[in-house]
Amino acid sequence: MPSDPTDADVVVVGNGPVGAVLSVLLAQRGLRVTVLERRRRPYPLPRATSFDGETARLLAAAGIGPDLGRITEAANGYQWRTAAGAALLDIPFTTAGPYGWPDASTMHQPALEELIAARAAALGVTVLRGHEAVGIADGERRVEVTAATGDGTTRVLSARWVVGCDGANSFVRDHLDVPVTDLGFSYEWLLCDVELREPRAFTPTNVQLCDPARPTTLVGSGPGRRRWEFMRLPGESAAELSGDAAAWRLLAPFGVTPDTATLLRSTTYIFQASWADRWRVGRVLLAGDAAHLMPPFAGQGMCSGIRDVANLAWKLDLALRGRAAPSLLDSYAEERRAQAREAILASVQLGRLICVTDPVAAAERDATVLAGRRGRAPSGPEPARPLPGGLLHQRSAGQAPAGAVVPQGRVDRDGSCGLFDDVVGRGFVLLTTDDPRAALDAERLSFLDGLTAHVVRLVPPGAAAKDAPLAVDAAAPGVVEVVDTDDVYRPYLARFGATALLVRPDYHVFGAASGPDGTRELLDDLRDQLRAPVPAGAPRGAV
Repeated sequence: MPSDPTDADVVVVGNGPVGAVLSVLLAQRGLRVTVLERRRRPYPLPRATSFDGETARLLAAAGIGPDLGRITEAANGYQWRTAAGAALLDIPFTTAGPYGWPDASTMHQPALEELIAARAAALGVTVLRGHEAVGIADGERRVEVTAATGDGTTRVLSARWVVGCDGANSFVRDHLDVPVTDLGFSYEWLLCDVELREPRAFTPTNVQLCDPARPTTLVGSGPGRRRWEFMRLPGESAAELSGDAAAWRLLAPFGVTPDTATLLRSTTYIFQASWADRWRVGRVLLAGDAAHLMPPFAGQGMCSGIRDVANLAWKLDLALRGRAAPSLLDSYAEERRAQAREAILASVQLGRLICVTDPVAAAERDATVLAGRRGRAPSGPEPARPLPGGLLHQRSAGQAPAGAVVPQGRVDRDGSCGLFDDVVGRGFVLLTTDDPRAALDAERLSFLDGLTAHVVRLVPPGAAAKDAPLAVDAAAPGVVEVVDTDDVYRPYLARFGATALLVRPDYHVFGAASGPDGTRELLDDLRDQLRAPVPAGAPRGAV
């Protein structure tokens, strides 16, 4: 823990899942982190109910992977149904998705936050509860944040960077006075969280009932818990949906009554779709709901926030350690704003299909969806969205696999078998099918060492790895051989005619290359981009 919590490398405003994960990812890199949270105690009720396989991998990178199983349940599918109960769309989920985790996991958000909080405490993160950010002064080298403590006093904290993870009503975003793009999508829904008194199977786990009489969502929310969401109808007053009696009335047709369940909460939410047009101003950045809001129909709200901070944490670390120019932080906004915008537009598109209350329009929608799925039923959820641009290998930017999320399989290292991230480690990874020594001279090895990168040679399944790591220059990072046990990585490289793959700490592929010359060019491009200064005449940190 820093001796003085008012002096930190990074101040994070907001201690929800996004801010808490960011604090952990930074602290794991040895940075001094102070978190400001206006609530005196953790929020006891759920908001998000699930996360996807890519997000599970990112949560595991924050050190809570071994504990996720006890607070989650793997979802077995997602189905759209007509008012009559016929299947409009079926998306099966698997427990072994392409990123090493279930395609979708349901959870009780307070339980997830407890895991992250314990991890943050173990790493020495300072969390100042009952401290609300009320002022920000951005300087050339540091930022001062003024926090009100609730007893009439204030504290001033100093940091090299500040990240606003303070939610939809973000003080940090409002202080920066950045413009916001609002798509004008606004529907009010009643959310009912229940705890079941007896075990009950739900197949599929998640259902979207596309009934024009009352669009309804049914989803898992962790072991023993479920959520029902009911759309407020045109002409229906807010009062008609308020109170426990209204919730029980709507839940009753699903066999959920006071005798079978405990109502944990019933509350109305307005689903919105918007994003901040700038995510960085000087030394202040935005992440999570402070940067973007989306309807829940694709289940990507919290997931998008976790992706934000997974993208941001390693870039902040490199900038703070002088391994990259501060302009690297501009790539965070460039990459994640584009991805979040795609997720929001996709969620809105789903919402416009779901929130139909006219029976004729609903019948037309049903016919269109059924016609569109004939002969091409989905085999699973859509793969993770690739980065459309940003910090990618220039020769392969915009081409697969640059920007894609690298899959994860099991590998074996000296008899230790497990998921790649656990066996090899996290951070930058150079994967090769050839002997990496042919491409790595002392200068490039030193560069990789400065990034604490892993250099890994892949061995085909069934082959034995060498008894010891490859003999390389003493200045090299650990260059090891692993057996591609699940036969995931070598075929992946072969698809692109590549012998080397450079993967970023957020699991996005920086680029692929073939042969020693291509590998050297790949590494040199990363080095040059990390050192790139702000272009002449460009505004300082306004992205």
